[in-house]
Amino acid sequence: MCGIVGIVGRAEAAPRLLEGLKRLEYRGYDSAGVATLVDGRILRRRAEGKLARLEESLRADPLPGTTGIGHTRWATHGAPTERNAHPHATARVAVVHNGIIENFAELRAELEAAGQVFHSDTDTEAVVQLLDLLLAQGAGPVEAARRALGRLHGAFAMAFLFAGHPELLIAARHGPALAIGHGEGEMFVGNDALALAPFTRRIAYLEDGDWAVLRSDGAEVFDAEGRPARRAVKEMGFAGALTGKGNHRHFMEKELHEHPGTIGDTLRQYVAPATRTVALPALPFDPLSVPRITLSACGSAFLAALTGRYWIESLARIPCDADIASELRYREPPLPEGGAAILVSQSGETADTMAVLSLLKAAGQRTLSVVNVPESSLARGADRALLTAAGPEIGVASTKAFTAQLSVLACLALGMGRARGVLDAAAERRLTAALLSVPEAAAQVLDRDAEIRALAALVAEARDVLFLGRGSLYPIALEGALKLKEVSYIHAEGYAAGEMKHGPIALVDSSVPVIALCPSGPLFDKTVSNLQEAAARGGRVMAFTDAAGEGVLSRFAERVVTLPAMDPFVAPILHAIPVQLLAYHVAVLKGTDVDQPRNLAKSVTVE
Repeated sequence: MCGIVGIVGRAEAAPRLLEGLKRLEYRGYDSAGVATLVDGRILRRRAEGKLARLEESLRADPLPGTTGIGHTRWATHGAPTERNAHPHATARVAVVHNGIIENFAELRAELEAAGQVFHSDTDTEAVVQLLDLLLAQGAGPVEAARRALGRLHGAFAMAFLFAGHPELLIAARHGPALAIGHGEGEMFVGNDALALAPFTRRIAYLEDGDWAVLRSDGAEVFDAEGRPARRAVKEMGFAGALTGKGNHRHFMEKELHEHPGTIGDTLRQYVAPATRTVALPALPFDPLSVPRITLSACGSAFLAALTGRYWIESLARIPCDADIASELRYREPPLPEGGAAILVSQSGETADTMAVLSLLKAAGQRTLSVVNVPESSLARGADRALLTAAGPEIGVASTKAFTAQLSVLACLALGMGRARGVLDAAAERRLTAALLSVPEAAAQVLDRDAEIRALAALVAEARDVLFLGRGSLYPIALEGALKLKEVSYIHAEGYAAGEMKHGPIALVDSSVPVIALCPSGPLFDKTVSNLQEAAARGGRVMAFTDAAGEGVLSRFAERVVTLPAMDPFVAPILHAIPVQLLAYHVAVLKGTDVDQPRNLAKSVTVE
């Protein structure tokens, strides 16, 4: 999960590489580095830690040259040290790499036997040493790259810089996305269009297996079979300015406060407010005849998919499975003829989700993606994409993208329910009106910030925390626990409230906060009974509810935060916000790195 960028340019490359890497730091921040060509020689600057360390190094010791490559790393092979930082280089060639070379040990043994000397613990250096050997044996850069790529097994997006060739970069993609930027007399390469936004809006995406030869006047692209290929160049609509925090301390805080706008913008794409109806684009499957839907994703996106399962089964009466992508891809489930799949992702580049997409398409399933990046691999690879409107999400822990995914899945469930005749027109109008009320209610939740911050002060003292919910709020309990683990490093677990007596209640004592998602509604009394069982054993019950539930819960709960009253249908979207806000405030109190938690990266592009 690394970020790469490369430039064959006219201006000094190092400052521009650094600017591109700042847009990719969400992909990795263990170490960073750049390499440029100076009088035909490869020169590097690398630094352990975050990108600011590299920026300091370049400020103290500038690196000239107009052609170069850069990298921000999330360590897979080898500790996050300067020695293992990219670019890896010899006197002849330098490489930056996002991914994993699965046969690196075999290659390393072969290359060391041939006299190549390794200087790092990374898998990537096997690529560098292989290229170096081929160049030493007389191959030119393009031929060396072609032959080396044929030897590699695994997943990679790479860029190669060659000594003595100041107007040449070679880039290759096998798995993780890679974009080519077309400028005026200069060319760019990066993991996504966002990294290239300061330099050009004209972007082409490499297909899986492609490799490209970049020179200042253009790019030659070859497919996996080595045949010349044409990849469409599109004018992208992104802004060049780097997304900032505004008046907020962290990107996560800023993005939490963007929930109302994000939900509203997403709903406007699929809801007609005047008629209170859902207007979905044509789906890749017929809701009337589809026998089963498989939902799959990773991390918070999977929890959105799990919520979607509740909605689709109850509102459209279509049988659903919800599977973690890393499990589904190896589980070999029987898939029905004519079945469909919904894949959910913020980035659209998650390796396990992309592997599941390939598996499902090979099995004849019709595929629909719910994704935030329109030009992502998932959006382009699925039969149809439903886009969220979250905009750039820089904080590693997903916040606004999660509620945007929920919003799309809620619209999808409503639209399919109406198409199948499960919902009549009156029910559709009622539930759509409930959806349209969520942005305003979300803003009201954010107004409870001081109450939630006070609750966070109690949770921050804990070693273990339980989150409980029932029905469609069970996945939100899982989301609350995941967020707390991600950003505060407190152990937390989410459970279906009715499962407490089947084991987890053994953990409950006076040191364990029990965070309950308990709005009034059909399951309120059941959830209250479960919470009273926890309170009877000394558990510190802290509840999110509405005005109708406040009176009951305040009799035994240590803290109650009252949220706006909402239709039970949209309760998962609304309740996602306070549990994310709670995790944020706990993390701030504990002094963790909120935007870039240890060991995590935003876009998980390796298995």
